[in-house]
Amino acid sequence: MYAMLTDALSSIIMRHLGFSPSADQLRAIGAFSSFMTDRSDRVAMVMRGSAGTGKTTLAAAIVKALSELRWRMVLLAPTGRAAKVFALGAGRAAFTIHRRIYRQKSLRADMGGFSLADNLHSDTLFIVDEASMIANGAAGEAAFGSGCLLDDLVHYVYGGRNCRLLLIGDRAQLPPVGEAESPALQAAVMEGYGLRVYEAELDAVLRQGEGSGILFNATTVRRMITGVGPVALPKVRFSGFADICAVGGGELVDTLAGSYSHAGLDETIVITRSNKRAVVYNRGIRAQVLDREDELCAGDMIMVVRNNYYWMERERRHADGAPKAGDGAAAGLDGDAEAQSVLPSFLANGDRAVVRRVRGCRSLYGFRFADVTMTLPDYDDYELTATVLLDTLASEAPALTREQGEQLFNAVMEDYADLPLKADRIKQLKQDRYFNALQVKHAYAVTCHKAQGGQWAHVYVDQGYMTDDMLTPAYLHWLYTAFTRATERLYLVNWPDRQRADAG
Repeated sequence: MYAMLTDALSSIIMRHLGFSPSADQLRAIGAFSSFMTDRSDRVAMVMRGSAGTGKTTLAAAIVKALSELRWRMVLLAPTGRAAKVFALGAGRAAFTIHRRIYRQKSLRADMGGFSLADNLHSDTLFIVDEASMIANGAAGEAAFGSGCLLDDLVHYVYGGRNCRLLLIGDRAQLPPVGEAESPALQAAVMEGYGLRVYEAELDAVLRQGEGSGILFNATTVRRMITGVGPVALPKVRFSGFADICAVGGGELVDTLAGSYSHAGLDETIVITRSNKRAVVYNRGIRAQVLDREDELCAGDMIMVVRNNYYWMERERRHADGAPKAGDGAAAGLDGDAEAQSVLPSFLANGDRAVVRRVRGCRSLYGFRFADVTMTLPDYDDYELTATVLLDTLASEAPALTREQGEQLFNAVMEDYADLPLKADRIKQLKQDRYFNALQVKHAYAVTCHKAQGGQWAHVYVDQGYMTDDMLTPAYLHWLYTAFTRATERLYLVNWPDRQRADAG
């Protein structure tokens, strides 16, 4: 009987695929169907696939097949942009992992962090895309649950009745900060939770990707990652491809202007190796391409560079449960009632915003602040007004340094020196708009870790000057991840001749 169910599910998935599956996809469909019809309540599946192998198409077919069968599903991704990409591909609402599995401990003034929520779902499949980004404590997330995201995800999912987990990702991408490999894509790690793990690997690039220079060169780099022997310097092939080209410094301004005109600001990104280089790009783009003189102005793309819990909690308390303009499922997506609110639990490091108004610039505590009204494009253009710390915009550090953070802490604490108890002073500090000011940077150029999980039509990659000691496996992961952010055009900035396969 179970063999019949497995075959029937495989047939429905293949119908929604819309074309004859590759051998890899066929094996993956069979593994998934066996996983879904396994009678055990402790089963999971890991589906790994590199760019161009049909992983995203297969995931969409799986979602459509299960929707037809009225199977309960929850779609998740590590970041807001990744969730948006997943939702658009699958045709169904998707959420960030943090928003789904954690709940705020309290809406009181002490802001007690987030605890693991109870999984009230039953007979539900949780599908997580971009699972390579799921860390397990190496970088630390002390404000959330145990601080280990993968542990918490597994405990949440299997805390529900007859729930199971499908993890989808690309192990050639950058692993989480502090990890040598992506733990969520390793079967042995998942088996360590007491799960029976089904696996599928998609390696072969599909025919429709053979004419893509982006996929050709990304595949070349990926094979170097998975190969044996010393790391070699990747050589990029440009000739014969229309979607990849080299851009010299002298033509960069005009080329970027063309991308902004053709693809739009939201669909164009520059990826760099360092925060310092990203700051240089952001300054140059605003001055030379966008002709913006003010430090921050309407229309600017900005990115949150440190997790912030204060402003979204403030939104919830002030809204008092009333819906706000911008709430609702993403346009054109199917979803249940849970999808009707897009308000995130917190503003995460890497979340993007579009500036609408800048007011009230002032200097306090040795820092500069402004009140900024912005919309959040990855959360259905939710509108938020927050106090922003301007000093981080042009800083070469990722966010406020430890010394700057201590300076701000001590300066704000002096305002509450009249309170005799330290606990009362800390309570006031946690509700202070300046101590909790949003730390942001311009988002025209970002590091690869900030770009991971997202996709843009036009991507510019500046790897900077390469030395022999920089040629490591980590560099290959960086290059592969940067290449695969592009969906239409990939521009390699000041690409050296020694890294050109077709250099004369």
